Amino acid sequence: MADEKRYLFDNPRNVKAVLYLLYASCGLLLLVDFIIHRHITSHWEKLLGFYCIYGFIGCSAIIIGSKWLRALVEREEDYYTRDELSRPEERHVEQ
Repeated sequence: MADEKRYLFDNPRNVKAVLYLLYASCGLLLLVDFIIHRHITSHWEKLLGFYCIYGFIGCSAIIIGSKWLRALVEREEDYYTRDELSRPEERHVEQ
């Protein structure tokens, strides 16, 4: 166990540092929303944090859509080896 390789995020302190950095960058971007002049085309874009909410909803839709898509295209675990397992006598064996 002592010579087991340790990765960057095995240390909880590093995980906390990344999370704090993420929170700080989100807060900074929300503050910049007050400063930067935006050229808006619809009244929804006037809302504070509109792009944060829009991005969150977009990413959530991608995740939910991928779960639904997985249910449609998912195959059984032995899908590619099913024929080989059911007929072992027909396997080609090189001599």
